[in-house]
Amino acid sequence: MGVSLRAYARHRGVSDTAVRKAIKAGRITPEPDGTIDVARADAEWGRNTDRAQQRKPQQKAVPKAALDAVSETLQESGTSTGGTTYMQARTANEVLKAQTSRLKLQQMKRELVDRSKALAHVFRLARAERDAWLSWPARVSAQMAAELDVEPHKMHVTLEAYVRQHLSELADIQPKVE
Repeated sequence: MGVSLRAYARHRGVSDTAVRKAIKAGRITPEPDGTIDVARADAEWGRNTDRAQQRKPQQKAVPKAALDAVSETLQESGTSTGGTTYMQARTANEVLKAQTSRLKLQQMKRELVDRSKALAHVFRLARAERDAWLSWPARVSAQMAAELDVEPHKMHVTLEAYVRQHLSELADIQPKVE
């Protein structure tokens, strides 16, 4: 007495439909009671199966960028355990969907700021501040010279030199917009 069609299909790693087709095609022969003798069926399967007709298992290559994105997402969510399993990839996909949805909602609520617009705004503000500082010595140098009893032109030139020096030091500061 052998095993059932389904048990033999599990043993072979194929569907029970494939086993039925093999019996119908005469590639394997069942026992008189309809069960399958595993050793005999394996030998018949190997002998009577044309390898050229067999499908080769197709494995799609997963791009390294996709694996890196999954790993990064799993690390951000605190669920990384080393290698990437199918379940971890599904988890990462769901986390990414949730993050995307949250960002879309924040964008609709106008809680997010467009990075390029923010940088342009910071640049305009810095330019306006710089221009205000450059015009400041011309406005106050005469008053300061009168209070300190010094030559107005010399006061203006000195103030302007120090303001320009200070602004050039400030020019090295870059805004961090992340």
